[in-house]
Amino acid sequence: MTLTLTSPAFTHNGAMPARLTCDGRDSSPELRWSGLPTETKSLALIVDDPDAPDPAAPRMTWVHWVLYNIPLSATGLAEGIAPTDLPAGTRQGLNDWGRTGYGGPCPPIGRHRYFHKLYALDTVLPDLGKPTKAVLEQAMRGHILASAELVGTYQRSR
Repeated sequence: MTLTLTSPAFTHNGAMPARLTCDGRDSSPELRWSGLPTETKSLALIVDDPDAPDPAAPRMTWVHWVLYNIPLSATGLAEGIAPTDLPAGTRQGLNDWGRTGYGGPCPPIGRHRYFHKLYALDTVLPDLGKPTKAVLEQAMRGHILASAELVGTYQRSR
């Protein structure tokens, strides 16, 4: 089986609904996954935008959500999931607003791409505190069994 990541809210490379953005409720999308390798011990999720601040002249990748140690018992995350409702054992990292949790798309200009990246790991990571994306990626190095990606797009209407 191949690791897959989907959302009922948008298709791969499709537009994300406004309710998942700063123009709506800023809710995290519902995500579903399947096809975990048998050796998987935990999952990690990173959501980022490589088009910041302007897709015509990107200067940085903006991180929207960082989760790790998602247990194998989880087959997805509900839309608008509260931190207290994350699967038991799931840890949160810092997004680029300097806080934990989901921060939805809010592009200042143009249509941005939002990469939802799921990683199947061969280990449960130690407590990293509230890691940044870079710290989590370093901790995952050598432990990634498989990965899946779901890209959504968003452009504000003004």
